[in-house]
Amino acid sequence: MGEKKLIANNKKASYDFFLEDRYEAGIVLTGTEIKSVRQGKVNIKESYVKIRNFEAFIIGMNISHYEQGNIFNVEPMRERKLLLHKREIQKIDEASKIKGKSILPIRLYINDKGLAKLEIAVGTGKKNYDKRQSIADRDAKRRIDRLVKR
Repeated sequence: MGEKKLIANNKKASYDFFLEDRYEAGIVLTGTEIKSVRQGKVNIKESYVKIRNFEAFIIGMNISHYEQGNIFNVEPMRERKLLLHKREIQKIDEASKIKGKSILPIRLYINDKGLAKLEIAVGTGKKNYDKRQSIADRDAKRRIDRLVKR
């Protein structure tokens, strides 16, 4: 497997949701957008994925303006089309129609060929007691790691 350069990570998604099926999607970007992505000027924390007319779109992903882009810069919060196989889109769409399921971006990275890829997952929302359990598990793991380190 090739080298991946992590650009943006959505830790909040794994805290707020039980993540199930994961998919790798390409993103349709303009020239100045990919330059901003390579500089790491991306935020995917408040974004989500919608399926419309058998096409997937990411909504709410913020790619900041490229400084040398002048007139070629586009709207930072615009919808961007995701590139997935038809079967994957159908499977994601069926899963998202179930009550309580959401399609979330997990990570944005540049693969070894220089292409921007977005890892998305279908997730079920956690209740407050599930979140408390996640925090307790994380703290227990930290304590164990600290003891092992000594």
